[in-house]
Amino acid sequence: MDGNGRWATQRNLSRTKGHRKGVESAWEAVSYCLENKIPVLTLFAFGQENWKRPSQEVRNLFRIFYLLLKRDMGRLLEHNVKLRIIGDRTPFAPYLRNTIQESEALTQNNTALTLNIAINYSGKWDILQAMQKLVEKHQGLHALDVLEKQFEAYLSFQGQPEPDLFIRTSGVQRLSNFMLWDLAYSEIFFTKALWPDFDKNEFDNAVSFFNQCERRFGLISEQVSVCSNIES
Repeated sequence: MDGNGRWATQRNLSRTKGHRKGVESAWEAVSYCLENKIPVLTLFAFGQENWKRPSQEVRNLFRIFYLLLKRDMGRLLEHNVKLRIIGDRTPFAPYLRNTIQESEALTQNNTALTLNIAINYSGKWDILQAMQKLVEKHQGLHALDVLEKQFEAYLSFQGQPEPDLFIRTSGVQRLSNFMLWDLAYSEIFFTKALWPDFDKNEFDNAVSFFNQCERRFGLISEQVSVCSNIES
């Protein structure tokens, strides 16, 4: 969700108002996924590098996040949305950790959409913490004996499908340390739209781009065509 601050600056508004507008775009994305039966939506709300921002902006961001959990839980329940918060919760205040746990518990049986919100997350951190948990769980395991699936079981997004499509807003063309393991075969869509301007039309453009992609996964085009014919 990139571009909230720039969107606000262009309009001579506070960056906090830009982040609040970004929340509206997040709800619009949730609505789009529900309408189009997209089963999983992941939003990158706060990277670990974002702690370097001005302290007041960071406090405002976490205040917005907390109020979102407290005030909007009814919307998630009404629309059958399962909420998962992904990231390192260690630095969070106890009240915020408790609120996160309560929110996840309230929605854990919802099935229409899984909404992942990545906060205090980084792709490098995720890989490192997964390796640390693996080593702790399987003491004495030789490095050459580690299997890919065994390692993936300790990643933050374990149990969820790998993302089909990664959307990066604001014209920036990089992953910015997000889901570095999980995005290995994802299609990547870049748009110049700032996140507060990312509406359903923009989402349609991203989906149209994805539908035109030939997803080979190591195969050649002829093999993909054969597989498509078999599946249809």
